[in-house]
Amino acid sequence: MNSPQVTLPPHSDNLTKMLAKAGFTNQQQEYLQYFINRYSDRTKTSKQISQNSRLFLSDDKNLGEFNLLFKEIYYPIVANRSLGSKIWDVDGNEYVDVMMGLGINLFGHNPSFIKEALINQIDKGIQIGPQSELVGEVAELISQLTGMERVCFSNTGTEAVMTAIRIARAVTGRNKIVIFSGSYHGHFDGTLVKGHNAENNQSAIPLAPGVLPNFVNDVLVLDYAKPESLEIIKTHQQELAAVLVVPVQTSRPALQPKEFLYQLRELTQATEIALIFDEMVTGFRIHPGGAQAYFGIQADIATYGKIVGGGIPIGVIAGKSKYMDAIDGGMWNYGDDSYPQTKKTFFAGTFCKHPLAMAAAKAVLKYLQTEGLSLHHKLNERTTQFVTDLNNYFAAEKLPLKMANFGSLFGSASVELSEDNYTASVAMSLLKYHLLDKGVHLLGISGYLSTAHTDEDISYIIQAVKDSVEQLRSGGFLPPRPAV
Repeated sequence: MNSPQVTLPPHSDNLTKMLAKAGFTNQQQEYLQYFINRYSDRTKTSKQISQNSRLFLSDDKNLGEFNLLFKEIYYPIVANRSLGSKIWDVDGNEYVDVMMGLGINLFGHNPSFIKEALINQIDKGIQIGPQSELVGEVAELISQLTGMERVCFSNTGTEAVMTAIRIARAVTGRNKIVIFSGSYHGHFDGTLVKGHNAENNQSAIPLAPGVLPNFVNDVLVLDYAKPESLEIIKTHQQELAAVLVVPVQTSRPALQPKEFLYQLRELTQATEIALIFDEMVTGFRIHPGGAQAYFGIQADIATYGKIVGGGIPIGVIAGKSKYMDAIDGGMWNYGDDSYPQTKKTFFAGTFCKHPLAMAAAKAVLKYLQTEGLSLHHKLNERTTQFVTDLNNYFAAEKLPLKMANFGSLFGSASVELSEDNYTASVAMSLLKYHLLDKGVHLLGISGYLSTAHTDEDISYIIQAVKDSVEQLRSGGFLPPRPAV
């Protein structure tokens, strides 16, 4: 391989030893040394900011597990401005952004209609304590779009899920809940769980240090979309307050189990178990009414966030009156003898219904209402075509990669780069870093398209993938191009 001659920094000797010990070839070692130095130089200010702040800032910003091999490029890109489909980092590099705020920016960065709403509210002031004048209107808009009867607001998706579970337990009088493997429901202790490895044992154990076993004693972790999971729910039906489900998981966009969700809805309805849809990502993305409208399934409670906040932190809990009345005691009127009759659970938060969040949410919801189904239909179609073009390229090049999408969310459907899992992991990490190096901002190899992405943006991403593959081939990290 003809790598450019570079002066290697002091860390290179250690890296060489690690690579040799791990069994990498000379070709791979040379290429990796070259690329790490190139990437570090291109993003040197991001790297320096990360180093300078580490003593004081405790942070694990979107980086995943630490890998000593990539220590010298283990830092987030630091952005200083954004607009539409693009961000610019502190070194002046331009990126086509497909991270899109981890799913927040359906309309791209800094859309004018949200910006105007926020400026107008700032001019009026940020009144915390009194009720925002927009709260009722925003709740009604959410109800109109999602079909949910009543709505309340929190600050984050984690808080929304935590509250939904509390509501379900309060209303049903039961303790246990079901979640499914592969799903993520925020960083609330009660959902930071993984399945127990013991045979035929669906009980949960803490996912991380600091999560107490007592917090997860009443959680069952089942396999998603598997018929046997329905049987386990039937077995525990008298104990279950809720089944919590991410309809399509960001880690497995190819898994879209419509029939399983129908069966789950029928089962939970028959057994009076609350069905909770966690729609942090799918809500307002796949369809104006979220995954419920897309699949034609009405959950008892649903949680939302991300898109609806327009970039401002927000969490939404929405559902049937039977459940949501536990927040405030239920509907009543002035001028008669009505009063709150439902027993309440506890819910509070200083910044809930923040005026800026309400202003942004109103702008987003009104925009979605005005645009109608055509916005999602066009964006979903464009993403499907984008994924199809990538998969056609991977197939033609005989690369064991396949992508999938659920609407404008896209991600890996399969990754089998090598029988050597470590080498495969390195290759996938390198693919991510190569795309960043070429000006495609992403998390892993998954991401989101927005209405701000142009045909030119999509062509740029596809070409960046092709160029990255060729460079990884030249470094010996991918199989050579197949003979014609």
